[in-house]
Amino acid sequence: MPVRESYAHGTPSWIDLSTTDVEGAQEFYGPLLGWSFETNPTPEGGKYTMASLKNKSAAGMMQQAEEQAQMGIPPMWNTYITVDDLDQAVAKTTEAGGSVMMPPMEVMDSGRMAVITDATGAVVCLWQANNHIGSEIVNEPGALTWNELITDDVDSAKSFYNSVFGLGATEQDMGEGNIYTTLMQGDDMVAGVMLPPMDGLPNHWSVYFAVADVDETVAKATELGGTVLGPVMDIPDIGRMAVLQDPQGATFNAMQAAPQG
Repeated sequence: MPVRESYAHGTPSWIDLSTTDVEGAQEFYGPLLGWSFETNPTPEGGKYTMASLKNKSAAGMMQQAEEQAQMGIPPMWNTYITVDDLDQAVAKTTEAGGSVMMPPMEVMDSGRMAVITDATGAVVCLWQANNHIGSEIVNEPGALTWNELITDDVDSAKSFYNSVFGLGATEQDMGEGNIYTTLMQGDDMVAGVMLPPMDGLPNHWSVYFAVADVDETVAKATELGGTVLGPVMDIPDIGRMAVLQDPQGATFNAMQAAPQG
């Protein structure tokens, strides 16, 4: 469904980029994904940039906090999970072995948010929507298409996301002993979980953008100053993907879906 008007509890619904150079990020993602931008001041004195695709909200961008940069935290894409009751979800977070990094706060009339770490240490944001549901356009070129938890403890992750959000899990053998876990909200697939593809990679949530042609996207990203992190991969029955890094250092995935039917 390309255009969304709401998200069910436990579904990733929004992403935003915390970066050292918002203008530079716009110069990269605008031509790469077809985004346009609008920047507005926040009550805290900062600025927040909304990225749009076909006049629908697609993602956000903001300047990385100075203390994060000083700690050596790289620019990154943040995943937000919709919840029906933010305070209840925060309470369940600590009960399930996670922790609260930022307690619930009001985001003007857009909604309420909190930042937590799950039981495996991965950071994720919680979102209780008011006037802003999250991404209004998904699953088409230039838009968010998938969110994936990279973790070294899949069992703990499944238990945590079930306890906090009521998500079930299914497993698929991808060959050569590689198991891919899909988090389910009822019959709907809402996110993936997998082991780190390389040693030393911290537990984190990653984002996938749909693209019409992944090879053209890789060439364009390189032309715009991005980096390709490994070879383009074909995933049977799923599509063709590449792992990319923007000029400021944030990583993301580009996914060309396999033909359907």
